[in-house]
Parts: sequence; C-alpha cells; structure tokens
Amino acid sequence: MTAASSEAGEDAPTARPVLVIEDEPGVVALLRAALERRGYQVAQAASGVEGLRMLESGDYAGVISDIRTPGGVSGADVQTWIRRNRPALAARLVFITGDVANTETIALLRRTGAPCIEKPFRVRQLLEIVEQTFGAP
Repeated sequence: MTAASSEAGEDAPTARPVLVIEDEPGVVALLRAALERRGYQVAQAASGVEGLRMLESGDYAGVISDIRTPGGVSGADVQTWIRRNRPALAARLVFITGDVANTETIALLRRTGAPCIEKPFRVRQLLEIVEQTFGAP
C-alpha cells in the first residue's frame, strides 16, 4: 500500500471503528450502547496512553476523547498527536468533558475547533455531533 492510498483510505467513512478514550465505565457503557445501536463499531481505551497506543496501530473512523484522562496523557495531548501523526483524522475528533468552564478547556476548544459534548449529555446530541463529524455509519 502506498502512502497516498493509505492517506486516501483514512478518509473513507465509517466501516472502521470509532475510538472512545474515556475512563468512566458508565460513560463508556452509554457511548458504546448509543454508537453501536446507531451502527458504529466501537473500540475503547481507558486512558490517553492506551488511546495513543491504539492510534499508532489502528485505523479509526473518528475519535471521541475525554479531555481529562488518567495516566498523564490528556485529550489535548491526544489531539496534538493526531494532528502531527494522523492529520486526516484531526477533523474527526470530538471531545467530551464535564468541565467546560475551565480556562484550559476553553483555550483547548478555541485552539482546536473540535466539537465538544458536555457531560452529562443526551444521546441525541451525541449522535448528531458524531454523524456531523465522522459521517453516518
């Protein structure tokens, strides 16, 4: 496979899974149920470190990442890695957080332009943003 065909394949819609980077089991369960019910495949990482490991070797339709994750790698770090290493995926990143009033969070969202879903969120809101950002399954 050439670099050009690999990059083109990265733009193809959602036969690939959505990577969910989230450490709260209840949030993961809700995300997985909603996304799978809509027809998306889901891969899950419980930390930013695990998410980066999966991104290094996997191909994903998009990424949903909590901004604050355990293990020393934040959602901002994940976004920076994606932008540098998988630039075609950068436009298919959605953040989730329970802390949209934090100045660091506000700065991150302004800098990246990535959509953000505030916890707690409604399933309809989640699916609308996911479909707008990743495309329909």
